[in-house]
Amino acid sequence: MSGARRLAALASVAVLSVSAATAAADPAPALTGSTELKSALDGVHRAGMPGVYAEVREAGRVWRGASGVADVSTGRPVRSDMRQRIGSITKTFTAAAVLQQVEQGRIQLDAPIGGYLPHLVPGERGRRITVRMLLNHTSGLAEYLPYAFPSLKAWPSLPDVSPKSLDDNRFRRFRPAELIRMGVTAPAVGEPGGTPGVYSNTNYLLLGQLLERVTGTTAEKYITRNVIERAGLRHTGFPAGPRVTGPHSRMYEAFFGLIEPARDYSVYDMSWVGPAAALVSTVDDLNRFYGELLAGRIITPSSLAQMQRTVPVISQVGEQIDYGLGLHRVTIPGCGTFWGNDGTVWGALTMSWTRADGERQMSVAMNLARWNKADSSGQPQPHPIDDALPAFSLKAMCG
Repeated sequence: MSGARRLAALASVAVLSVSAATAAADPAPALTGSTELKSALDGVHRAGMPGVYAEVREAGRVWRGASGVADVSTGRPVRSDMRQRIGSITKTFTAAAVLQQVEQGRIQLDAPIGGYLPHLVPGERGRRITVRMLLNHTSGLAEYLPYAFPSLKAWPSLPDVSPKSLDDNRFRRFRPAELIRMGVTAPAVGEPGGTPGVYSNTNYLLLGQLLERVTGTTAEKYITRNVIERAGLRHTGFPAGPRVTGPHSRMYEAFFGLIEPARDYSVYDMSWVGPAAALVSTVDDLNRFYGELLAGRIITPSSLAQMQRTVPVISQVGEQIDYGLGLHRVTIPGCGTFWGNDGTVWGALTMSWTRADGERQMSVAMNLARWNKADSSGQPQPHPIDDALPAFSLKAMCG
């Protein structure tokens, strides 16, 4: 579930850690504070993350590091060049593709989605919900995930949920229209255009169908040709099947202690999220992508300004975040404003942040998700990773 975890404030930047043997940092040009970065990354691993890897860039210098294991059974070490399911970071790619079509006059940001997709969002809602509202999660459309994964329907009321649906859907092939219907027919979570908005993957599946409607090709093919390839990314793409190709880690899901030991979900049919959260990438590619995007080389500066118009949005874990059109904004006192996104799917968590001036970047990937065990009332309890991850993130983002 893409974007399930977010930086609530500066000090609560969401990052993961792991437990296992520690791999040495990859050779790279010296970056100020690289020893401290490696120590902080190791701290995430020691706190309980099986494997964690990252890349930090500053003014043309690069540091890459990895700590822990990619496979808890074999002890295979994690490496900084591994591919990762990046969850809701995919939304930035999809939003950039939509803005390209706005630039070409095929889509209007403030036009009703019912004018483009009347069969998917019919009637009054189709006339009131605009493309912009889908992009910034102010449409009021509900999340479809509780309906696609029925054993999770009571989430976040943890005593009443079961991870059974995770296994039931491992090889299920969902159709976008099927998932969209679940979200559109569910009770609305807000009025169109109302704030704070409520985060919903239904919005981005609709944007994928919108791209297909105006370009004549699938959203995945359009994004690949016009966003991924334009940014010069060599290891980013939508998976052709349930497996990740190329070097990658196993991806362990604990689901708040309901899955113990944590189970590997690296093999999974990603049709359950599609253009909302299905991309696979590397930390190097993610830093390159956000660098190109914020430099105005994927969309025009005026389109980027639209992406950076934020509204308050309630995330899937109940935190209020500053969300634009597929972009999050995080401001760290004394350090600066950062743009980017984070994403979570079953067993994987990824974060990527670039400072507004483009001079400092951090991307980090982890292979364990939802590590906080719940107490008897169903409330997730503090975990050492909760301290170690922000400590690394702040060191990486602020030096």
